[in-house]
Amino acid sequence: MAKPRKYPPDPKTPLVTHLIELRDRMLRMLAGITVVFICLFPFANDLYTTLAAPLIDQLPVGSTMIATDVASPFLTPFKFTLVGAFFLAIPWVLYQVWRFIAPGLFAKERKLVLPLIVSSTLLFYAGMAFAYFVVFPLMFAFFIGTTPEGVAVMTDISKYLDFVLKLFFAFGLAFEIPIAIILMVWAGITTPDKLVAKRPFIIVGVFVIGMLLTPPDIISQTLLAVPMWILFELGVILSRIMISKHAAEDDEPPSEPPPSAASQEDFYDRK
Repeated sequence: MAKPRKYPPDPKTPLVTHLIELRDRMLRMLAGITVVFICLFPFANDLYTTLAAPLIDQLPVGSTMIATDVASPFLTPFKFTLVGAFFLAIPWVLYQVWRFIAPGLFAKERKLVLPLIVSSTLLFYAGMAFAYFVVFPLMFAFFIGTTPEGVAVMTDISKYLDFVLKLFFAFGLAFEIPIAIILMVWAGITTPDKLVAKRPFIIVGVFVIGMLLTPPDIISQTLLAVPMWILFELGVILSRIMISKHAAEDDEPPSEPPPSAASQEDFYDRK
């Protein structure tokens, strides 16, 4: 495994060059998000209706959602469309991050980082999909089913959006556990054997995290904690595979020197 190293100082590639490149990449990220938002905005109301479907399907006959603020019917779908544009543009955003950091990586590091970026994106989407298709129907059915008699359920659309976005982020980040484990093992912070030795504490920890990140009901807590536990075990397995693969590669002679500052500048010139 390659040892950590710093950029060599070179007057040909001053700090301002990297700052300009960073600015360009950030502008491209913003442009990508803006394009996606413009494409989605005409369908903002339909998108919000789809988002609210898990709750609406569980409401009693004749019940609806409400808007308590004058501007909520416009601002709430607008906000969701903007957040949705960012979610959909995540591959483009991470690609720009990759193009910025790639010149400073060894060949072995590039082989590891790119799959991690792709897999982390897919896992984040998988966490959101799990929340929408599995957690929301069960959770809202539980909430509606426990409503006291004589109480009408009429959820405000803006509060509902804040609630589901929080869960989307919680489940999306929770599904990144395998990536976090691989990065920690790669950086030498821990080892698979140490993680396995701490499994009982980790199991308790994921249920505590599930309690803190989800509403106070056992269903949603369990639906977050159990996948986190499974993903932890998956991360341990993948980190063992990574260690075995790098051990085999370290036995081979080096095939490529580290990239120089000049090659980094050429990389940016070819963008």
